[in-house]
Order: sequence, then structure tokens, then C-alpha cells
Amino acid sequence: MRKLILYIAVSLDGRIARTSGETSWLESVPNPTETDYGYADFLKTVDTVIMGGESYRKILDFGIDYPYPDKENYVFTKNKNTRNNEFVQFITENPAQFVRKIKQKEGKDIWLLGGGQINSMLAREKLIDEMIVFVMPIAIGGGIGLFGDKQLNVHWKLKSTSTYESGVVCLTYVHANEKQ
Repeated sequence: MRKLILYIAVSLDGRIARTSGETSWLESVPNPTETDYGYADFLKTVDTVIMGGESYRKILDFGIDYPYPDKENYVFTKNKNTRNNEFVQFITENPAQFVRKIKQKEGKDIWLLGGGQINSMLAREKLIDEMIVFVMPIAIGGGIGLFGDKQLNVHWKLKSTSTYESGVVCLTYVHANEKQ
């Protein structure tokens, strides 16, 4: 079965974005060696990207070409009138049920891009198999939490850690019920 992997950056205070959804603070973290923190290698392991509607709109706000045209892309939305486009299929059904179905399909792993609401919902349903979390050496003092503002009680097992010269720390966790 395919794995659902949350691959994401957070601030020291556990935020994935400011309250407005803005993420430019990520660019303020010094990266003198211009490392991609394994991003290119990670992209090779997935063929599907899923995200919430807010995350999708923020990507569009960057004013760049859609960054994952070679992947199968699903965006969860409550708006039943949203139409698919050449890169994205909009999903209005229950996210947990949908993810259970696509995990059963043949293919590479699935990237859960975020945001906080969808992360929380899928964590609560124990559908996230692995989390690769990059803790950035910056506190932003508020904003959208990794799991939104929802109460959770989901246990994880640390699989590995990596540190970078920039002060970034990568924490890889597997669901506590999964084998390492």
C-alpha cells in the first residue's frame, strides 16, 4: 500500500504559515549553501500531491507556473461548483474516505502538502503514515499550526533526525503503529 507522507516546514513555534496564510518568513531563513533539504529527492518518491483549498490558493498567489504538473494533484474543497483544471482535480467528498481509496491504488507514495485543517483531519483518522518536518530556526509568534488549532492525541515514533548548517532540523516520524 502507498504511504501518505506529510512533508512540510514549520517555524520553531510550530507554525506552517502566518494567520493570513503568508509564508515569506521561510525565505528569511539563511541558507548559505542553498541546500534544497532533500526536496528534489523527495519529489522523485511521490506521484500524487494532495492539499487543502487554502494551500492551493496560496500556491496560485505565488504567481508562478503550477509547480507539480507531472504529478496527480487533488485539492479538497467544500465548493461543489469548483471545476477541475489541467493540473488539479477538486475533491468534495470526505477527505478521509478519498485518501483511503487512493492509498489502495498502484503507484508511488502520496505527498500531503497541507494545510493545517487537512493535516489535522487526516492525522485524527490515522491516515498519515510518515511525517518529514523541517523545523526552521525562526519563531513567527502566531499563525496556522501544523495541525491547525485542533485538539489531537495521535502518537508518533521518531525514525530519524538530520541537522543542517543553516540551523534547520529535519525530524522524520512514523505513525506509532507503523514499523520503522
